Amino acid sequence: MENLIHVQKTFEKIIYVDKKVNNREFEDCVFKNCDLSNSDFSYSSFMDCEFIDCNLAMTKLSGASLKGVKFKNCKLLGIQFEECDDFLFNVSFQECVLDYSSFANKKMPKTKFNSCSLREVSFVGTNLTSSVFDNSNLDGAIFNNTQLAGADFSKATDFKIDPEFNPMKKAKFSTQGIIGLLDKYDIKIV
Repeated sequence: MENLIHVQKTFEKIIYVDKKVNNREFEDCVFKNCDLSNSDFSYSSFMDCEFIDCNLAMTKLSGASLKGVKFKNCKLLGIQFEECDDFLFNVSFQECVLDYSSFANKKMPKTKFNSCSLREVSFVGTNLTSSVFDNSNLDGAIFNNTQLAGADFSKATDFKIDPEFNPMKKAKFSTQGIIGLLDKYDIKIV
């Protein structure tokens, strides 16, 4: 990862813990079984990259560009995605642990969260229009002024969303999920 530009490379079983890897470009790269935890990838660019079975916990991404980046079975604890560059920001997650991360004020319509743990994640001010939360746990996730129009929560669990503070026209919920919309009223549904 010492080079400034990496195109169509596969990084496998790389252990790069607590390292500074700023101002690098990765295009069409695959990261497999890598441990990049606590590293600093500030102002780096990732375009059409894929992370598989990687540990990225507490990685710093200040000013980083994530364009078409897919994460599969990755540990992404405590990442401040809100600090990423907004231009063409596009990510998807499958079987990932994103607990304690933040997407505050990000524009990320149509984002897919498939079988993810999103405990205590901040979605304050985020645009999640038409996003999908399939089989994802949203226990303690914070939704406030979050754009949820057309979002699909029909297979999500443990969320609490206040419809008064989050526009959600045409959003989808399961019958069991209605409890998460009425939580603030402290009523019992039987």
